[in-house]
Amino acid sequence: MTTVRTILAIAASKAWPVHQMDVKNALLNENLKEEIYMKPPPGMSMTASDEVCKLRNFLYGLKQAPRAWFEKFHSTLLTFSFT
Repeated sequence: MTTVRTILAIAASKAWPVHQMDVKNALLNENLKEEIYMKPPPGMSMTASDEVCKLRNFLYGLKQAPRAWFEKFHSTLLTFSFT
């Protein structure tokens, strides 16, 4: 939290514009690069008890989600010539 306060203090002292960005749903829009299957959630009707669901997009709670989001963020920054 001190990092955010420091950045805001520097921006205020230099009269820099500050923009806010909400990335709350960023993980939900990213496509998977590997195949991931999960058990169906309770209450979902399936024809057989051993059926699974194949995920097409990331869900919160997957181990791969933060890594994939950072890779996407990193590649986007590189396309804008950030280093």
